[in-house]
Amino acid sequence: MRALRILLILVVILGVLFVIVDRVAVHFAEGEAADKLKSSQNLASTPDVDITGFPFLTQVAGGSLDDVQVGIKDYEATTGTAGKTIRIADLKADMKGVSFSGDYSSATAADASGTATIAYDQLLGAVKDEPVELPLGATGKVTGLAYGGNGKVRATVEVAGVPLPVLGTVTVKGDTVKVHADGLPKFGNRALDVSEVKIGALPGGIRLDKVQAAQDGVEITVKGSDVKLAG
Repeated sequence: MRALRILLILVVILGVLFVIVDRVAVHFAEGEAADKLKSSQNLASTPDVDITGFPFLTQVAGGSLDDVQVGIKDYEATTGTAGKTIRIADLKADMKGVSFSGDYSSATAADASGTATIAYDQLLGAVKDEPVELPLGATGKVTGLAYGGNGKVRATVEVAGVPLPVLGTVTVKGDTVKVHADGLPKFGNRALDVSEVKIGALPGGIRLDKVQAAQDGVEITVKGSDVKLAG
């Protein structure tokens, strides 16, 4: 009986030691992964990396991690216009099935999905110098973008010095986010795009999937497969 108690105590001690070693190892790996991601994606700050699942060491032995969550506070994406970028805020991505090379120099996620936000001032900065083609041969420019309520964007289009309020629906096609006017005062109800922004390459090759107007900006959903985290 005494021998059994000793055995049980040893098992508990070994189990506790394994958990400690496992958590130390995952903490170290998260730091290394964050540094590599910052370097490979040319990020201004170190991203947050959270390797979930337990135990970590058995996943490493198998050469694949079940779930890795990545958070990037600010990401500067190109817009297709020379010298112009657009800031994508609070990018949070969930990476599934992350395989890595033997020396950990590269890592690829089988699937990824996530969310982020593009503030209205960022969208405005990308389009404010672009002319808007209006009905009846008129042209204008977008001077304001804000939330219009009920999932709509409120755009201010200036025509001949006169600001016109326009409610629009935000859509995405490929790598381009558009604000599609629901109706223009004094120009009838002919639908047109009052704002169009191309979003350049996103981290690891994830791509735009869905967009939705919200209070603080346009909320975007991203997804991808074979997403490279490093290497």
